Amino acid sequence: MREECKHFQSRTYNSGEVARFCVLGNAPDQPWSCPENCPTYERRFADVGWSHGSLVDRPVELAPDSSVPLDERRELLDAASEIVNAVAPELIEERRRDVEQQTRSSRGWKFWRR
Repeated sequence: MREECKHFQSRTYNSGEVARFCVLGNAPDQPWSCPENCPTYERRFADVGWSHGSLVDRPVELAPDSSVPLDERRELLDAASEIVNAVAPELIEERRRDVEQQTRSSRGWKFWRR
């Protein structure tokens, strides 16, 4: 991946796992490579306000040898995305109802009002 692109992000989790990805989702082989001549590539100009964990970046794992063509991998990722998008509205509505219920139950009697 082109780490100097402004759409590149890297996160390190407590387990030590590192996630490297394109925010726009334009790198089908993340975290190993960006597409050649990516139309959304923009060079990052500044790192203002960012916190950097260490001076040494962890090495990127070797890309797995994949005999599956890129188009088939994209289709699989699109199918997974459709599944998530189909479930998301229900989960958001369920969470909204839970928050409303918690808000109603926490209102209680306000002793400072008459």
